[in-house]
Amino acid sequence: MPVLSPRTAHVARRRLTLSQNFLHHAPSIRTIVHASGVRPGALVVEPGAGEGRLSRALAATAGRVIAYEIDRTLADRFPDHPRIRLVQGDFLRATPPREPFAVVGNIPYSRTTDIVRWCLAAPRLTSATLLTQLEYARKRTGDFGSWPLLTVRSWPGHAWRLGPRIHRRHFVPVPRTDSAVLHLDRRDRPLLPAAELEAYGAFVDLGFTGRGGSLHATLTHHYGRRRTRALDLDRALPCGRVPPELWLRLYRELAR
Repeated sequence: MPVLSPRTAHVARRRLTLSQNFLHHAPSIRTIVHASGVRPGALVVEPGAGEGRLSRALAATAGRVIAYEIDRTLADRFPDHPRIRLVQGDFLRATPPREPFAVVGNIPYSRTTDIVRWCLAAPRLTSATLLTQLEYARKRTGDFGSWPLLTVRSWPGHAWRLGPRIHRRHFVPVPRTDSAVLHLDRRDRPLLPAAELEAYGAFVDLGFTGRGGSLHATLTHHYGRRRTRALDLDRALPCGRVPPELWLRLYRELAR
């Protein structure tokens, strides 16, 4: 672990209270930029810019970077760069750009879900590449063999993927767990028409109520035995163990 100057240690303590960790490891920064897939000319929005290390690496690849930093102490010392526009403020209060853009960032762990929801709601977002806690990234992408409500609900419009793992020793302060890249990719062709997304969301919400202890029992309670008898669905399978692709098929068979 690197030895920190008193000033850097003070800033590190401030970032710990904001649930943010500096990423100092240059190869890991290059890994994130490569994993993001951003190309020359692209617009990138970065939440939690910190000291600007990732910002500069993104600017070297992309056309423009809008970097948000909530901590005024860091924003006041942010390096000047012709392709980076620093915004001192809360990323979650930002209005999404009206042109296609990507989000890339080493984000505060405590605000991960809120940032993910912001990305999902942004109409012109093309992709999000977020460095999150390892467990969070694995859970949201089905790496444990289960899928949470948010992943299933957003699946028709967004693909969730697990990216490279980043060791915790590459951060200051050192977090308790390793991190991983979480990808959100907006589908070029959604898996459902826009007019059906509300109905699909209601179907998923119903399934996740867990009535009866399994998804099959919940659906049977709502739709009746005659309609659910022929479903290709394990009757004991909890809703969280049902992959998103199967949710879509069940929606088409029952709720359409």
